[in-house]
Amino acid sequence: MLFLKHIGRLLKEFGEFAWHNKAWWIIPIVLVLLLLAALLVVGQSAAPFIYTLF
Repeated sequence: MLFLKHIGRLLKEFGEFAWHNKAWWIIPIVLVLLLLAALLVVGQSAAPFIYTLF
């Protein structure tokens, strides 16, 4: 739970940085990196179950 709190703070800081410095290009980069990280986590946990199907 504490880990999610830190991730939330980090995302909030990225948002504040982008807003303050008008660096809007950083938001899509952060979103893509978060999606790739989520895909890696889901892919690693699903791999053993896929192998048993074949």
